[in-house]
Amino acid sequence: MGLGVSHAEIAGRYHEPYHALRSYLDALDAADPPLPSTARIIGAHGPQMTRLAAARTTGVHPYLVGPSHTAWARSMLGEGPLLALEQTVIPHTDAEKARATARAMLAPYLGLRNYRSAWLRGGFTVEDLSGGGSDRLIDELFAWGKPDEIAARLTQHHRAGADHIAVQVVTDSIDTFARQAWRDLAPELLAA
Repeated sequence: MGLGVSHAEIAGRYHEPYHALRSYLDALDAADPPLPSTARIIGAHGPQMTRLAAARTTGVHPYLVGPSHTAWARSMLGEGPLLALEQTVIPHTDAEKARATARAMLAPYLGLRNYRSAWLRGGFTVEDLSGGGSDRLIDELFAWGKPDEIAARLTQHHRAGADHIAVQVVTDSIDTFARQAWRDLAPELLAA
């Protein structure tokens, strides 16, 4: 079961994330029957939640992170817990188009305190988070380019300590399934 907290900017009732999730894990432990820790994974980005996940779940599932965050998360988790992240990919070879697609997808997240804090902790600046996101931010969070370039990004995550990568393909049109993009990527992703 994937567990995470919402955002103060969009939730009607919001509690400090770490304490709220820790209390929820306590309730799961006290349930009859309890939900075993091996059946739980936490959507975590920061040090407190990552340590909580390592201690009380099977691992973490970070979203909108780059390979540098993956390496940091693995160092926080140690060798045992699962590190199962999401990587958004944009099958464009034109930098301008790829980054425009990424910025459209990223826009709702740029105003959320939890994501902003994680990116700032990861070495980005307030300027990187402005104007739709700097090229540096976009290029760290999104894999774009030819299929082999996208596969190379997934390899970077694996080398940084990822156990599993959920690939999300984003194209110009959010109204249609990216079937052709998946077909184009499949041979490279299977080889990665």
